[in-house]
Amino acid sequence: MPPTANVINVDALPERMREPARVYAGAIQEIARDNAVALAFYGLVVGGGFDPSAQPARNVLVLEKIDLEMLRILGQHGSRMAKSGIAAPVVMTPEYIARSLDTFPLELLEIQQQHVLVFGKDYFNDLTFDPAHVRTKCERELKTALLAMHDGLLSTSGRDRLLHDVVADVAEGLMRILRGIAWLEGEREARPTADTVARIETVTGRKLAGVRAALDPTQRHDWGTFQLLYDDVTALGNWIDAR
Repeated sequence: MPPTANVINVDALPERMREPARVYAGAIQEIARDNAVALAFYGLVVGGGFDPSAQPARNVLVLEKIDLEMLRILGQHGSRMAKSGIAAPVVMTPEYIARSLDTFPLELLEIQQQHVLVFGKDYFNDLTFDPAHVRTKCERELKTALLAMHDGLLSTSGRDRLLHDVVADVAEGLMRILRGIAWLEGEREARPTADTVARIETVTGRKLAGVRAALDPTQRHDWGTFQLLYDDVTALGNWIDAR
């Protein structure tokens, strides 16, 4: 059963994250009190394949109104949260969510498709998105990814071993874009990463070797991976520009 009011329910989270999430949610309720109207975890911690040593559990905190002093106090728990494998929350209000469907459709779509409500009201299940907004955001994010790769390549100062982190950073955001493209193609439910990539390969008619390599946590990303990924991002950008 989904949690209601201030009841904390972490049963749907991976077992090793349940107690840290329970403590975290309790701290939020103690600090924010009635101003905290919802807490949800989303992303890999919900969708499977979660490794807290590689990426902290992402979560979104919905407040009735923004309280900077409360956030300042919550921030003092940051080190303890990080040690427990929990990321600092994305903080929103119900009004902010409603007014951001055109600005952050990919981010909100990601939360809608893969989230577990720990307490409060679910502000994400019933969100509706305009396909034009999703398409435009995919286009912009692909262009942004190319710029990030340019900047990242320059920042390595010719040290190819540093390309691993550049590729990994781009890959994380790229999955959000690929799920947006899949949504545009009729995929309304979240699917495993490999299935999503396969779906995009089918609709674009292109094998995404660079994307697959970048998303493989067992690989050490090198210059070859960087080039393959750059070619894939460029091709995806050209494809969606033509839609």
